[in-house]
This record gives sequence, structure tokens and C-alpha cells, in this order.
Amino acid sequence: MTVVLVGALLVLAALLAFVFFVLAPPRVRVAASRRTAPGVEQVSQLTRVTERTVNAIESVSRGRRGFFDKEDLVLAGVVMEPPSFILVTFAGGTVLALVGALLGFGTLWSIPLAIGFALLAPLVAKVVLAIRTGARRAKFADQLDDTLQLIAGNLRAGYGIVQALDAVARDAEAPTSEEFARAVNQTRIGRDLNDALEDTAARMGSDDFMWTAQAISINRQTGGNLAEVLAQVGATIRERNQIRRQVRALSAEGRLSAIVLICLPIAVSLALLVVQPGYLAVFVESIIGVLALIIAVLLGVVGSLWMLAVVRVKF
Repeated sequence: MTVVLVGALLVLAALLAFVFFVLAPPRVRVAASRRTAPGVEQVSQLTRVTERTVNAIESVSRGRRGFFDKEDLVLAGVVMEPPSFILVTFAGGTVLALVGALLGFGTLWSIPLAIGFALLAPLVAKVVLAIRTGARRAKFADQLDDTLQLIAGNLRAGYGIVQALDAVARDAEAPTSEEFARAVNQTRIGRDLNDALEDTAARMGSDDFMWTAQAISINRQTGGNLAEVLAQVGATIRERNQIRRQVRALSAEGRLSAIVLICLPIAVSLALLVVQPGYLAVFVESIIGVLALIIAVLLGVVGSLWMLAVVRVKF
């Protein structure tokens, strides 16, 4: 088992060397004295290695839609480029693989745990991005009524609609300021305002803001007091948000129970691997045990999805 583990580590080292020396774009060698201005602090070797690895990942993934897209990172509020995020995920997968190998060291579970823990890294990263995206969208929805009041106040002060949106981009909190700045910048380079606002509503998954964008579009075509319209829409959205918070509070116990029931089998299995590793060895020593393990995992996934669907109240 030790030989197999050492072999797996050597394969991992060979893969890193391949990425670093083969896939990375070639560089022209220039003397360090010519690259660095007098008095400027030189970059460390670790930083140069990291940048070279990121460049290698970028050269491989350029023009392809990968597991982590730029839009996914932006929606989650992650200020990183996809190659850098992939490198961080790969490093996390390597650490998790070592942890899994140590947990099952000396048993038949060593290699399966190392592989399973390594595969957890991209899945965990994807889940984290989804959670951050959901939290960002929820925060945008909570800020929407105040945002509409701010727009209405700017319109009453004599601002045009684009100027009012620009004021929101400067004065509001994130993520509202970030999304409105994006919409305003798109209008400045020639995109229609209605399209930019509807795109923002689609990105944030906000039906309320989609109605707001449609109200602004209709008002631009027919005329009228847009400030009063937005004030009324803001009041309606405020009432909807209050009801949404009440529904979320009432369903909090069910969501917590679902999370506990999902995590409990995983936690118990890991505890048994640490306390008594041979207790679960029967699942990998025979084909019946492997089939039972696969069926148990599938049933756990189906049950988890069902519980999450039950406690998720759409309003």
C-alpha cells in the first residue's frame, strides 16, 4: 500500500511538472537587472512559479468553456480569474487527497479515499460558488426597495434616468452598486438601457427587478411620472420582501433538519474510518459490498435532493 501511495504522489508530481514545463507558454530569458527598475522590490520565486502555472492553465483553457466560467465567478463576487481559481481548487484537491490517504493509511480505503477527497475539491468549489451567488442575489433583492426609493428621489431632483442609475452605482452598497455600474457602463458604450436592465434582472434572478425594468421601458415609450411609478413599485416590493422573510423564518427548522440529515451519514462514516478503519472494509472486499455502497450513496443523494426540494419554498 505504501508503494502505491508513493507511486500516486510521483504521478501527481509528474503532472505538475508537465503543466509547468510543457504547457506553460515559453518566455524569452532576460537578465534580472534589465527587468527590474532601481529601487523596485523583486518578485519572489514562488510568485513567479504561481504566475507561470496560471499562464499555463490559461493557455490550455483559452477558448473553451470549463467547469469554472468567468461569469460564474463574477456572479459569486469572486475577484479572481478562472485560471487562478482553478489553480487554487487544484491545490485544495491535492491537500484533500493527502488527507484522505492519511485517514485510510494501512487499509484498503487509502487510495479510494485519496481519489474521492481529491474529486471533492471541484465539487466543493462549485457548491461554494452557488452559495455565494445565492447570497449575492438575495442581498440584491433585499436592497431593491431602497434602491428604487433612491432612484425615485434622484428623478424628483431633476436627474435623467441614466444619471439616476449612475448615482445608485456610486452611492448604493454591493452588489447593487456593482450591477448598476455594469448596466450604466453598457449604456455608455451603446447598448440599449432596457436591454441592460433586463440583463441585470436575469443575472440576479430577480422577478421584481424584471418588472421594474419593464416599467421603466413602458414609461420611456408612453411618458408619465416615472418617480411615482418607481415609488409605488418599491412599496410593493417591500411588502413582498416582508412576506418572503416570514416564510423563510417559518421554514428554517425544516432546512436545518435537512442539512443535519444530509451530513450525518458522512460524518459517521468518517468517524468510523478514524476510530475503527476495518469496520467498513467489508464494503470494498466483495462485489456485494461495493454494490451496497453504491446503492446507499445513490439513495442518500436522492433523499437529500428530495428533502431540499420539500423545504425550498418558492415565493
